[in-house]
Amino acid sequence: MPIPESIASQEWAEGLEFERSGPLRRALKATIVNPVANYFPAAVQRALFWCLRSELAAANWADPGGWKSMVICYQDLAENKRLADRLLCTLGTIPMALRNRRKLAARVLARLIASADHEPVEVLCLGAGPGHVVHDALVECGRLARATLVDLSDDAFDHGRRLAAECGTDGYVRFIQGDVRHVRSMLDRPPDIVQMMGICEYLDDAHIRDIAGAVADVMPQGSCVMFNSISAAHGTDRFFRRVFGLHLAHRTPQQLSDLMRPAGFNHFVALPEPLGVYHVIIGRKTSDGVPE
Repeated sequence: MPIPESIASQEWAEGLEFERSGPLRRALKATIVNPVANYFPAAVQRALFWCLRSELAAANWADPGGWKSMVICYQDLAENKRLADRLLCTLGTIPMALRNRRKLAARVLARLIASADHEPVEVLCLGAGPGHVVHDALVECGRLARATLVDLSDDAFDHGRRLAAECGTDGYVRFIQGDVRHVRSMLDRPPDIVQMMGICEYLDDAHIRDIAGAVADVMPQGSCVMFNSISAAHGTDRFFRRVFGLHLAHRTPQQLSDLMRPAGFNHFVALPEPLGVYHVIIGRKTSDGVPE
């Protein structure tokens, strides 16, 4: 499966309404918002979020970076009735970038599905949570595709099934609880596309290499993998570590590609979302890997 030229040439962005920060907003964040968030006493901030009943803070305290916090960031801001969460999702760069990443990843996945030369197209989603990206992509692509969504925890699956019913994709997705490193036992057909969005930033290098090797072992030559990097450009890493207990592994697209390459992946294309926090990266399996 070749990576479509429309992706490589960045025509993928046509029609997508990304969130952006103007010069004044960037200046305010750099000089006021981020320093206050990063250096104001963490205990005071945690107490304030607790008093204001912030759902986003509570979700991260229970499961840092988990699917519930992601869903809150995805919500229409007008529907979020809690002042603290509206402020966090409006002023915070990461929530904005997350919403951009969802749009970008769904568009890229839809283009990859559309470029396949057969149906049904088999998509494997690792660390999938409820699967917003794959549902969005299946709705957009207009091709017959099946998706297997794998997550170590199954607490997101009820939400994912409701989402599938709303999107009309419930006949094309299945949810499996399991370790993503053991994908061979979960599949009845080899995947054409492996999507692992939103997991690399929570893993060390060794775990990423293990996952790359496991998925490469079940992927045919020419199939595609997509994942994302995250940079410290959001400017609030100290806040997330001290207040939310969220420890992110910041890597460049090149560093992540180098971790995937020994498993046999090459021809990487990195696409940025407009805030420069996330890159969606696509690679293609071209070999059986090289010995360590």
